[in-house]
Amino acid sequence: MIEIASIGAVRVLTLSSGRVNAQDVELLDELTDVVRDQQRSGEGPLVITGAGRAFSAGVDLNRVVEGRSDYTDRLVPALSNAFNAVFEFPRPTVAAINGAAIAGGCVLACACDRRLISLNAQIGASEVRVGVAFPVAALEVMRYACGDHAEEVLLGGRVFKADEAVTNGLAHRIVSDDLVDAAVAEAADLGGIPAAAYRHTKEQLRAPTVARIRANADIDEGVRQLWGSDETLQRLGDYVESLRRRD
Repeated sequence: MIEIASIGAVRVLTLSSGRVNAQDVELLDELTDVVRDQQRSGEGPLVITGAGRAFSAGVDLNRVVEGRSDYTDRLVPALSNAFNAVFEFPRPTVAAINGAAIAGGCVLACACDRRLISLNAQIGASEVRVGVAFPVAALEVMRYACGDHAEEVLLGGRVFKADEAVTNGLAHRIVSDDLVDAAVAEAADLGGIPAAAYRHTKEQLRAPTVARIRANADIDEGVRQLWGSDETLQRLGDYVESLRRRD
């Protein structure tokens, strides 16, 4: 579900799972393993993008509704592990946001050092609109990425197009064509910085966020309970059914 290509020193990781690269436990676990393998290898920077028309439209809600609490008890830690792996990756990471980056897809993009977005892509953390809580790692990644705009982004649950995405800290710049090429060029440029200096500076910048994630990990017990509650699952089931009727 993760395609890996090498372009010079840059590794391009492409999510390839269904129509919209929805995140299920298997995809998240594979992403975590791949990123950690890349970290252990000591090789170059990463670009993360999505196959087809989406970056990642977020969690696979069909799996949530079908699997209920047994599944969500596995899903919440899988989300946190994947976001942490990308956020703490010591070398440069660039998200090439080629299409919809919604909810968990938005968080994954925001875990990267730099975020390039195509002109027609949409991005947003819509969790509250659907009625689910953020795992601690997800919320802290978004707080780090969006800064003063975090409350508007997270509590509003809106989806933003390119210009607004840049304004709200969800993307750094818009690329009108050759998005992956632009992301690879940016990753290669950052990869030219002496590795020890980049790693040390990145660790210092992110240390307060990483500390909050680790100190508040027990909050995820409540997040798992909320995700797996009958009320939440009923709401998600109704939402999934409304999407099916719309299609």
